[in-house]
Amino acid sequence: MAHLPMTRREMDPLGWDELDFLFISGDAYVDHPAFGCAILTRVLVDAGYRVGIIAQPDVTRPDSLTAMGVPRLGVLVSTGVVDSMVNHYTAAGRKRSQDVYSPGGKPGSRPDRALIRYGQMVRSQLGNVPLIVGGIEASLRRFAHYDAWSRTVRGSVLPDCAADILVFGEGEQTMLELASYLARGVPVSRLNAIRGTAVWLRAEQLPKKTRLFLEQQGRSLDFSSRPPEAWKGRCLIEDEQHILLPSAEQVMQDKVAYAVAGRYQEMEQDPAGGKVLIQPHGDRFLVQNPPAAPMDTAALDRVYALPYTREWHPSYTAQGGIPALQEVRFSVTAHRGCYGGCRFCAITHHMGRIMRPRSDASILAEIDQLTRLPDFKGYIHDIGGPTANFHLPACARQRRGEVCRHRHCLDPEPCPQLEIDHSAYLSLLTQARQCPGGKKVFVRSGIRFDMALADPDPTFMTELCRHHVSGQLKVAPEHISTDVLRLMGKPSSSVYTAFSARFEAINRQLGLSQYLVPYLISGHPGSTLEHAIELALFLRRSHRMPEQVQDFYPTPGSLSTVMFHTGLDPMSMQPVHVPDEREKRWQRALLQPTAPRNRRLVVEALTAAERTDLLKYPGGVFAIQDQPAEKAPRGGTRHEHSDQRQGTVRQAARPNRRGR
Repeated sequence: MAHLPMTRREMDPLGWDELDFLFISGDAYVDHPAFGCAILTRVLVDAGYRVGIIAQPDVTRPDSLTAMGVPRLGVLVSTGVVDSMVNHYTAAGRKRSQDVYSPGGKPGSRPDRALIRYGQMVRSQLGNVPLIVGGIEASLRRFAHYDAWSRTVRGSVLPDCAADILVFGEGEQTMLELASYLARGVPVSRLNAIRGTAVWLRAEQLPKKTRLFLEQQGRSLDFSSRPPEAWKGRCLIEDEQHILLPSAEQVMQDKVAYAVAGRYQEMEQDPAGGKVLIQPHGDRFLVQNPPAAPMDTAALDRVYALPYTREWHPSYTAQGGIPALQEVRFSVTAHRGCYGGCRFCAITHHMGRIMRPRSDASILAEIDQLTRLPDFKGYIHDIGGPTANFHLPACARQRRGEVCRHRHCLDPEPCPQLEIDHSAYLSLLTQARQCPGGKKVFVRSGIRFDMALADPDPTFMTELCRHHVSGQLKVAPEHISTDVLRLMGKPSSSVYTAFSARFEAINRQLGLSQYLVPYLISGHPGSTLEHAIELALFLRRSHRMPEQVQDFYPTPGSLSTVMFHTGLDPMSMQPVHVPDEREKRWQRALLQPTAPRNRRLVVEALTAAERTDLLKYPGGVFAIQDQPAEKAPRGGTRHEHSDQRQGTVRQAARPNRRGR
């Protein structure tokens, strides 16, 4: 199967004189199931629709979207795997020097705020065609949201991009439902109650029940009338089906209102019990319908069995190809969703907490396909997902398609109903190892260490270390301070310490030299200078120095971003320390105290914290030490890096040359 058409000439061999849908992508076109554009377009083609793709259109040309004509049913827009602003800028606001989703890795192929620009281009070049937007940038900006790049609260992205409908979540089933209605001639203006969508409506366009709710209950609350802690729990106006959120104008002016809105947006991402969320914007309404039901195993298997070429479009080869493909080319998605509850992560807001696995047969068939590729060297780089060892639904409630509103599965302690059993995932890995043509099967997407540690059966960790670690295993303690970890929704440092000890003991028993790569976040809300020093000393005692460091990045859609903007924990409504820009630079520098560029910042930080006793200069190397006689370890490389999965920014800490 060839790639889907990107030009009129590529439509001709297919016998297509007209498209049903035109898909506009902010990423280059890679026909691989790790890329949303490939999945959605293949799903639509499989359902009988004719779909063409324009990737990274030239925003300076007035005809860049017209090459394949006006599509019969609609235009679909997604800006890509990563929010366009995160793609362009570091947390410090510096321009990135690389874009791995563009030809040759060169930046500049998409505009800032690409969703808005592309939507406006559709309206100016293709007229009043139905316009549906989706993907990470659309999903996480569907409500009024804090925008770190302008340092303001912006309204919903829907009116700015001039879209008719915004699809959030995984999108396949929702898009097929929308396509079916459009193909039957239903006007897009009537498609305002589809699950998994958000719409922008005037009062007279609201569904009857929603309009009645607003007429009966539609008064605004005064969030300045009571102290912040009085607004925890369920405090908004609601009925059995609807919740009235604070208006865009309120959240722009009142941080308590913003925190309450953020909490409700998090709580209501439940396909079974989630209510319609309504956020007034002046005389219009942003209406989010409940999330779509998660895809079941059979549906996921069909999606991943579609005839992807697993290559970038040939037009990119002369430019060096698309670097992002190399990271996922020999990796397999085993499941979707994540119930980890990390507050800095937007997966819950975007994809939900319910785990939905593919079948073993589907995954093994994909591995067999990979082993037949001409450049396959015998190594499957990863079998996993957002968290590798969250493979099956967490409990009986999740199997029914429901989640708990009142608590998370692992935060603050594992739920008594959580089913901690790695046997199904381990069986999958074992079968994958036995596939003909393979040498090794690795797990590189990271594991949740508290889940692994809580498993009473030690087999998973032993087999993981024996067969599936390529020298290093990614884990995410994120910090070491109890106060900071609580705000992050992460387990205590003692859990990580116990896991680390078990990992080391197992590898010693197996005679293997393998180590952990802990991901850390600096400058997270709640982290003080004292907490940063505590983390730096922990790394020092562990003989680990971060080679890649970046601050917490307040991207839309996470509870941590709510804390960053408001200075409030939206769950407890208690105040939270938010480091300013100077303190964020200090905290970041403390994690790399031996780097010459950080010398001044470390001195400033330790002076401000009244901890200059930690300054040492052994052997002429600037360091922070808890034991003066011990020489400071050397760090690794010194380049900036951000883990852009679902907008989350982290750092990797690697061992020094002693490997401890």
